[in-house]
Amino acid sequence: MRTALYFTTLAAALALPAAAHATDASRAPFGTLKDGTPVEAITLTNSHHMRVRVISYGATLQAVEVPDRKGRIADVALGYSSIGDYLDHPNYFGVSVGRFANRIRLGRFSIDGNSYQLATNNTVNALHGGVQGFDKRLWKVVEVASGPTAHVTLSYVSPDGEEGYPGTLTVTATYSLDETNNLTVEYKATTDKPTIVNLTNHALWNLAGEGSGKSVDSQVLTIPADSYNPVDAGWIPTGEFRSVAGTPFDFRKPMAIGARLRDSRDPQIAVGRGYDHNYVVARTVSPNQHLLSRLVDPASGRVLTITSNQPGVQVYTGNFLDGTVSGKGHTLYRQGDGIALEPQIFPDTPNRPEFGSARLDPGQTYRNVMTFSFSVAR
Repeated sequence: MRTALYFTTLAAALALPAAAHATDASRAPFGTLKDGTPVEAITLTNSHHMRVRVISYGATLQAVEVPDRKGRIADVALGYSSIGDYLDHPNYFGVSVGRFANRIRLGRFSIDGNSYQLATNNTVNALHGGVQGFDKRLWKVVEVASGPTAHVTLSYVSPDGEEGYPGTLTVTATYSLDETNNLTVEYKATTDKPTIVNLTNHALWNLAGEGSGKSVDSQVLTIPADSYNPVDAGWIPTGEFRSVAGTPFDFRKPMAIGARLRDSRDPQIAVGRGYDHNYVVARTVSPNQHLLSRLVDPASGRVLTITSNQPGVQVYTGNFLDGTVSGKGHTLYRQGDGIALEPQIFPDTPNRPEFGSARLDPGQTYRNVMTFSFSVAR
């Protein structure tokens, strides 16, 4: 266990140079793409020793460092320490996914009688925007600012027809850090012709620390959802809104993630190889943020509360991490070493009218805003 490298004491954090503002933003190189194009890293910090790093490749949340109840700092976001690993071993760690996060059945949908075939990259289905989704694009750094709230805004223009999607889509991602340890991520998009959009961040969290060697099974999850969307063998929703009552999917009261997982006989757990399902917190996108989930690590005391304006949260328990992927500090990530809690509209919504609409028209602005609030339970 690499304890000496993994923990940074509060005393060491206090020795860092004082920021000119309460929250500070700085830029630095983060290597180059294989064609030599530079990638940037933007670091946001506040006076409570929280530090967030975003890289321009994939508009990716590369690191989130927060203190525990004893003031020890750990990085709680799975990821890589070099651009080479992001290029050679793509795993969606902290990336911005789009145009459509999650799955679309057979990669097909229709708008106004026009049928579209998307790139398929998850057996016969489309996943997270396709073979070269937004997670594998270099975003432009538009603005970096310190102040009461430090932030970085990145942009990407997806041309008409990219990965099969109609319309030129102009997207921005803004990461903001304030003095109360709130990290807010806001995605916006506009289009020049009718299309579909579902953007989110695919951070995988481990509140014990991404290099701790501990799984998330003992971390306690709460989700205020009465139902979830069961899936078929291809992880495509069946269209049902199934009650969580009496099932391993019931997190309406705080429950350890692994308490009903590893020995569960629920067929939905089997098909997903764990949790890989959308929880229905609301039925439509709302103008304001509401609670989607709360995650607590009893051992460290770290707490992560997630709010968003989105109706669903995809819960994914790192089911396909198999101990062959080496993250930061050369730690091997295993099944269950991280959990994704992704604010979104529901998977396969373009083919499921009962799920609502994923449509975006010219003159409209798509918006997904999510806040990751970090605190400590004493």
